[in-house]
Amino acid sequence: MLKGIGNLASMIRQAQEIGSRMQGVAEELKGRRAVGSAGGGLVEIEVNGLSEVLKCRIDPSLVQQNDRELLEDLVAAAANQALEKAKQLHAEAIKSLASNVDLPGLDEAMNKITEGQA
Repeated sequence: MLKGIGNLASMIRQAQEIGSRMQGVAEELKGRRAVGSAGGGLVEIEVNGLSEVLKCRIDPSLVQQNDRELLEDLVAAAANQALEKAKQLHAEAIKSLASNVDLPGLDEAMNKITEGQA
């Protein structure tokens, strides 16, 4: 019975450690960047690793075409691409964070998360 309590205490300690590391990961992800583009680079969306949109660049020639529907489609496509890249950054950071922790089933769960991002 005491062995079970020791294992539980170890798991709680590791969970607390992960919680404190998560704050550092969030700061790191805030500084990481991902760019999505569409229309051969006519539209670019830049996001950080927390999926916050930072910049939207639209080539002036695209605006001059005066095709609102095309512009809207390209912005959406670029944003989706950038957000997918941000999800991958996030998944990689979480997987790296959890790699030093020995919690039963954690590796399998992390693999499922990162496979779902690919």
